[in-house]
Amino acid sequence: MSGSVFFLHMAGAIALLLWATRMVRTGVERAYGEALKQRLRRTLRNPLLATAAGLALAVALQSSTAVTLLVGSFAGSGVVTGLAGILAVRGAEVGSALVVKILSFDLALLVPLCLLAGTGIFMATERRSWRQAGRILVGIGLLILSLQMMGEAAEPLRQSRLVPLIVGYLSSDPITAFLLAAVVTYLFHSSIAAVLLLATFAARGIVTPELGVVMVLGVNLGSSFIAPMLTRGAPAECRVVPLGNLLMRGVGSVLGLAAVMFFNPPLALLGSDAADQVIHAHIAFNLLILVAGIPLSGLVLRATEALVALSPGPTPEEKQNALLSESTALDENALEHPQQALANVTREAVRMCETVEFMLCRVLELYEKPDREAIQALADLDDSLDRRHAAIKLYLARISREDMTKDEAHRCQELLGVCVKLEQVGDIIVRNLLAHVRRKMERGVEFTPEGWRELSDFHAAVLANARLAFNLLVTQDPETARKLVAEKDRLRDVEKTMSQRHFERLRKGAEQSLETSSIHLDTIRDFKQINSLLATLAYPVLEAQGLLRGTRLKSA
Repeated sequence: MSGSVFFLHMAGAIALLLWATRMVRTGVERAYGEALKQRLRRTLRNPLLATAAGLALAVALQSSTAVTLLVGSFAGSGVVTGLAGILAVRGAEVGSALVVKILSFDLALLVPLCLLAGTGIFMATERRSWRQAGRILVGIGLLILSLQMMGEAAEPLRQSRLVPLIVGYLSSDPITAFLLAAVVTYLFHSSIAAVLLLATFAARGIVTPELGVVMVLGVNLGSSFIAPMLTRGAPAECRVVPLGNLLMRGVGSVLGLAAVMFFNPPLALLGSDAADQVIHAHIAFNLLILVAGIPLSGLVLRATEALVALSPGPTPEEKQNALLSESTALDENALEHPQQALANVTREAVRMCETVEFMLCRVLELYEKPDREAIQALADLDDSLDRRHAAIKLYLARISREDMTKDEAHRCQELLGVCVKLEQVGDIIVRNLLAHVRRKMERGVEFTPEGWRELSDFHAAVLANARLAFNLLVTQDPETARKLVAEKDRLRDVEKTMSQRHFERLRKGAEQSLETSSIHLDTIRDFKQINSLLATLAYPVLEAQGLLRGTRLKSA
């Protein structure tokens, strides 16, 4: 077999392994995720039980990284203490190592059984929990199949003349082998896949047990970097547990490498088979870190909190942005159920309303006290609004149309229109109103007391109407809709009166009015446009009640 063919077969086997692991993990999360999280929240309150819970969850999810991220989010939200979180992750690392041992057994017979049973369950029912159980079984079958593929792909390496040279070099340079294993594991984003690959090579005599143990330590170093890198942009509280794991496991792997290089411990204690020695070394290392970690957890927690405190924290505006953009109501599992999916879209649209309301409130404060950082923070919120709008459009396009009623199809179009209008309001605030704020700041001008009072009153009326429109999205109340449209007509008259007063001040020669004239009039126009856009949210409700005229034109 040529080198290119070998790499193709091995890459395919590894890709299948990573995909199968993901299938099992997502199946468990979708079917039992909420129950596991609720139980984990209760269990993690006890540091010792937290270790056992982390181990069990890692076996279920087949990923210690997933457990680290989950526990880190719990610690960040204050559900559990940082100490319990670090101990839970220690248990998760042991659980992940035990998964490798389980998969090292001869499970070939399970491949057809899992594939048949999983496919049959998935195809035979529409019940979500049963379909996810079928998904988990198919994932397990594919995972075991990928291990067989890895073994078959590695077999020709025994006859290779190049491989002994590479292995010989790595054996003579354990630091390079250690770092190489760390990099490969980080690229895989899976310590299970990396250790199983090493065990496969060791079983076929391609990698010596001594080199395998060194590379296992590198696998643990690389794996400990995954969660901190994935959470590097998260709030400081959420980074404590992943960084604590990096300190304990990363430092432990370096100390383990030093011990192997200087003391050359006998590997026969780990088993008689080369593959077993590699796997048992992985288990022994994580058990040792667990045992050492129990008394050292407090020290590691304090060190991690000190490291997190050294990094610059987010500004209040950045925290606001994060709160508005970190979660979504668009559940992928509800796409086959239009009623649930549309309810999810409504919840997400309400979050867009909250963002628009915040932006609308904040923009007038910037007219009074302009600040470049605050202006940029408000502009960044529009990016969050655009992302939610794009996500909602894609989600609406993916909702199953087969079982959708006429009313649901109408609601689908209505929600799409709402999100378009909200996105347009965000654009007006950022592209127009913030531009006026910058002009006012650069020119150093101020409104007249009368002009500022008019702008403030007009803004307050627009904000009140915006809240009516946002409530209407949920209540679908005809009286609220009628009031909103009536307010639109009233504000149109108010806008005309305000413009006339402004021109009257200009005719009297008020210098201050002259300096701010364009900003004043443009701001009124933009507030009026925002109000008109939000008032259109009332039209579908009025149309459904037969309260909307087809045209405002008089008949000829």
